[in-house]
Amino acid sequence: MNILIIYSHPSKKSYTFQVLEHLKFQILKQNWNLEVSDLYAMNFQSDMSEQEYEREGFAKTVLPISNDVLDEHAKIEKADCIIFLYPVWWSDCPAKLKGWFDRVYSVGYAYGQNETSQSMKTIPYGLVICTAGHPNAFLKEINMAQSMETIMLEDRLGKRFENKEMLILGGTLELEKVMEYHMKQIDEIVQKIKSYSA
Repeated sequence: MNILIIYSHPSKKSYTFQVLEHLKFQILKQNWNLEVSDLYAMNFQSDMSEQEYEREGFAKTVLPISNDVLDEHAKIEKADCIIFLYPVWWSDCPAKLKGWFDRVYSVGYAYGQNETSQSMKTIPYGLVICTAGHPNAFLKEINMAQSMETIMLEDRLGKRFENKEMLILGGTLELEKVMEYHMKQIDEIVQKIKSYSA
């Protein structure tokens, strides 16, 4: 089982980093192969260049793809499961992760395929895990949870994944009340991933 984590948070002092470490520990306990794209540690370029826009906006698939994007494509092609892990900032993922989708989901690869392009493979399982200050009940009450799920699962993961789900670890403004439950949820989701292993 090859697991790829796309991780987006700038601080190792964050709760999201604690979640990452716990998630990595549980995954490695399964003897699975794990690769992490730590977007901040990599200094991943989130802004699309003018040439990249011309390639995307005008579907010029003959234009070259940047090496850093090709590196991410190679990681995707090896993965049986991709986990996106990030904090919720202003109702969405950090800009660096949004930029990952903007650039890595390139035309001819993640969409707009043609006879000369290499298509992104369909990933057996996709998981979105995000940490949020507000409790899940409040996020659902204001329809924020539903909005985030629609954007991540239906648009960004879409039909590129056979199975997909989202885990919102809410209520982190009162961390001591939710942390134990969150870690239990991580343990349970890792067991669920096992059902998709070859």
